Amino acid sequence: MDMIKKVTTAVLKEWRKENRPITMLTAYDYGMARLLDEAEIDMILVGDSLGNVVLGYDSTLPVTMEDMIHHGKAVCRGAKRAFVVVDMPFMSYQVCAEEAVRNAGRIMKETGAQGVKVEGGQAILPAVKKIIAAGIPVVAHLGLTPQSVNQLGGFKVQGKDEETAQQLINDAKALSDAGVIAITLECVPKDLAQKITEQVTAPTIGIGAGNGCLGQVLVVNDMLGMQSDFVPKFVEKYADLKTVIIDAAKQYKEAVIKREFPAKQHSFEISAEVLEKLY
Repeated sequence: MDMIKKVTTAVLKEWRKENRPITMLTAYDYGMARLLDEAEIDMILVGDSLGNVVLGYDSTLPVTMEDMIHHGKAVCRGAKRAFVVVDMPFMSYQVCAEEAVRNAGRIMKETGAQGVKVEGGQAILPAVKKIIAAGIPVVAHLGLTPQSVNQLGGFKVQGKDEETAQQLINDAKALSDAGVIAITLECVPKDLAQKITEQVTAPTIGIGAGNGCLGQVLVVNDMLGMQSDFVPKFVEKYADLKTVIIDAAKQYKEAVIKREFPAKQHSFEISAEVLEKLY
């Protein structure tokens, strides 16, 4: 067990040298962040996936800066050990490098996070460099980038042909050379992800990218079995909380209908003398 009081950029760099696996999960509120922190998960991502699993959107595109900051604040209040990264939402960093820096700075100042995450390769390199130059740690995201799902033509594995695979390698190298603290690889063939991992100095964190990445990340709602409409192939369910929650709610409903809850032990008393004087 790692005796680390706080995961920092220096710790992440050391783990990369040691080839020590990095664990990351998403969280969107204080309570979940506290639990993941207690489990000693290394990094917590306040993902714009909150648009899907918390806010009920069909995609991540409607998520705003205000949404990310609101949930980022809550997560940071709950996480003491983990390195907290907040996603920069769609169009908060793509317009120009200057606006990207302003928005990244706002996220850092208002949430207390340790870094921000952006999607894209060399096209957003100027923004990435400016954010890093401002003293803000950046996690990059390559492969299936949900904010670009319309351009990609859907949720598909990326880098399966020579041209796109080479582009991913080039993008990863450029981002790593620019100084990103980690690179998330989503829905990338496992052998390609391993090749990228071997060629960059930044730690890679896979989600649907095989076991060759240094670390792994999952959406916590998927990992806990709280979703049922669609579960990606790369997800492993470590619990079935959907069934647990529904069963508990049904038990509660039945107890209320039968007037078994609240019972005497759940109730407060008033003296008979006081009660008699009331009218």
